[in-house]
Amino acid sequence: MNPICFAFPADAPVGDSLAQALGADRGVLDLHTFPDGETRVRLQGECARRDVILICGGRDANAQAMPLYFAAEAARALGAERVGLVCPYLAYMRQDTQFRAGEAVSALAYGRFLSSAVDWLVTVDPHLHRLKSLDAAFSIPSRCVSAMPAVTDWIAAHVSAPVLVGPDNESTQWVESVANRLGAPWTVLEKTRSGDRQVSVTLPDPTLLRGRAPVIIDDIASSGRTLVAALNALRGTGSAAATCVVVHALFAADAETAIRTAGVERLVSTNTVTHSTNAIDVVPLIAAAIRPSLRALSA
Repeated sequence: MNPICFAFPADAPVGDSLAQALGADRGVLDLHTFPDGETRVRLQGECARRDVILICGGRDANAQAMPLYFAAEAARALGAERVGLVCPYLAYMRQDTQFRAGEAVSALAYGRFLSSAVDWLVTVDPHLHRLKSLDAAFSIPSRCVSAMPAVTDWIAAHVSAPVLVGPDNESTQWVESVANRLGAPWTVLEKTRSGDRQVSVTLPDPTLLRGRAPVIIDDIASSGRTLVAALNALRGTGSAAATCVVVHALFAADAETAIRTAGVERLVSTNTVTHSTNAIDVVPLIAAAIRPSLRALSA
């Protein structure tokens, strides 16, 4: 029997595309918030003896956590064979250690929470720094999808003579991957962060920019200050205006405005988080990662 997909309302476009790519049926995940802030979750669709796929973009993990848990419970109550989760942006991965006494290690805690709710997980470019893999946080089968093949295709189609720029050391894995696919030069800026919104960067070798179009690649744009600092550093070299490519377009508060004010030529993102900057479709990559999971689980 075909799997059935239920997407959170904000993630309906990805849910529709994913259901089509998988040949899955599309159910409706209905949310209602009561005056006291509690949430009712209702699944509309046949779940009995089927693989149920929940699609939750992860943009607002605090608000989505309990509804997601309730949705998984509802699917099982309706007789689902297995319940999987497609969470393109996996929140809370940046707090992967205890930086100060008394702090919760949210990456591990959130991993345990999701592992208790669903049977498997597929996500896109999670922010893994000190954790070597999702297995360190999750006790369920989990797969990481790289958006870089789709990012590479977009850059190849839209930017001539690119030089790939990472705004900090943590972006090296993505910048190097795309640069190798394109056969283009790359560099990583040296970042110093003094607060949630205070960031400064320096460019190690400005000569790499000569005669090329800079493309800044980062996994997450939240406050936007890292990208703003990178744009300012590049502008100081007299280089051409830069293109910014972001995997997860969170864009909190005035982030997008700040980035555009800093003089970005083009600001694009993948569709892991629904946003007006979405220009790079990663749904085919997600679908490819889900198919073997469904086959293996059904064996």
